[in-house]
Amino acid sequence: MLQSQTIMLFNNRLKFLKVRFGKQFEHLKSQFKSHYQDFRLYDLGSITINGLTPKKGYSIQHNIAYGLKARQRLDLYISNKKQQNALILFVHGGAWSHGDKSAYKFVGEAFSRFGYNVAVLNYHLAPEHKFPSYIDDLAVALNYLEQQQARFGISMDKIALMGHSAGAFNIASLLYHPKHYQLAIKQNIKALIGIAGPYHFDYKGDALAENAFDQSIPYQQVMPYYFVEKNEVKHYLCFAENDQIVKAKNSFDFKQQLLEQGNHCEIYTIPKTGHISIMGSVSSLFSRFYKTRPEIIKVLNEAMKNA
Repeated sequence: MLQSQTIMLFNNRLKFLKVRFGKQFEHLKSQFKSHYQDFRLYDLGSITINGLTPKKGYSIQHNIAYGLKARQRLDLYISNKKQQNALILFVHGGAWSHGDKSAYKFVGEAFSRFGYNVAVLNYHLAPEHKFPSYIDDLAVALNYLEQQQARFGISMDKIALMGHSAGAFNIASLLYHPKHYQLAIKQNIKALIGIAGPYHFDYKGDALAENAFDQSIPYQQVMPYYFVEKNEVKHYLCFAENDQIVKAKNSFDFKQQLLEQGNHCEIYTIPKTGHISIMGSVSSLFSRFYKTRPEIIKVLNEAMKNA
């Protein structure tokens, strides 16, 4: 079902892309077909979007080692805009077992064009690694960027955490977790943007998630829903209207818990999107057809302005 939805999105843009990009698109189409047999849905960005992502308006520093382990790497997109830029730390999805920062160049471009610096993070993956190793990596990355901000020419005074699917769970767990992470700049986290995130579900027997968590530990001892504490972070939860993977109940449950603790939270339903296409819809290639990026930019600007 999900593969059919992805292919339908691709075909719906066929005519538009063919007219606009000509031979470049024909090469892209051929590449898509050659990859299909071993196609993974979270490769959508690198196959169909990254090749056509604009290359102006930002610079990239690839494969920055934020820790000593092989997967502890990030790509940093520096906006060419001269104002004091806030930082977005983006965490990819992939059911905690798949995904790579290289597939998300379009995310770096999509937000750096609006004056944000963007760090796109790799983290350890299941089944070799289980929760909370993913969250440990996120904490290490934030502390590293804080220590090295002068070297990279970035500011960590205002930070937005952004994640898709499993990545949205990860960023929520960084803030709401039975283990309190020692973050020197926790107070600088001004916004959390969760996209199609699972925040409150039972992973036991879940084919997509069971290898990512210790099955002997009840989900009530893991889910960020159960560990919400009062803070000043602005929470914005986006879910796809046609999501067949993560139920909207995750977002509404999480919002209720946040509000009960006196925190801020707003929910945005993104029409005409599924679990995968909601992420692709932030790209400059597709953003004109969806409200995903405009909504995120609006709330980010508000959160950073008022911080």
